[in-house]
Amino acid sequence: MRTGRDDAGVTRSSASAGRGHGRALDEVSKRIIEQLQSDGRRSYAAIGKAVGLSEAAVRQRVQRLVDTGVMQIVAVTDPMQVGLFRQAMIGIEVEGDVEAVAEQLTAMDEITYVIVCAGSFDLLCEVVCEDDGHLLEVLSKRIRAIPAVRHTETFVYLKLCKQTYQWGTR
Repeated sequence: MRTGRDDAGVTRSSASAGRGHGRALDEVSKRIIEQLQSDGRRSYAAIGKAVGLSEAAVRQRVQRLVDTGVMQIVAVTDPMQVGLFRQAMIGIEVEGDVEAVAEQLTAMDEITYVIVCAGSFDLLCEVVCEDDGHLLEVLSKRIRAIPAVRHTETFVYLKLCKQTYQWGTR
């Protein structure tokens, strides 16, 4: 097994490359990520000053972190502020190939994430819809229409108390 560090400060072992495992970030890359999690619009110059690198070096590291899938930089909206008034978590029991069902779910625009899990459900997915009618259509006509879906349980969000993307680089 070989290991190596790339120019973004990411160490990978060849045995786990491509599976999302075996990535170890150096301290500078972790600090860059923390800077961006605090403020995704922070300039490369400001980040460089905070972590002790030049603006160009920060730009290269950020690009490499994005290119390798370690992180992504996105704008996060409040669904209610953009006309999406119904959110729910749906637990799904599957008969057969769980990953095939997960792939079908990921193709649906209303589904914001899909998780293969253990426990009472095989899959959990979050949906963001315009209203209850839209949620009903997604659930009844699209999710439950997948042949391998055996059972669903829907947890409608009444109030979002916490949503953060600042878990850092522990």
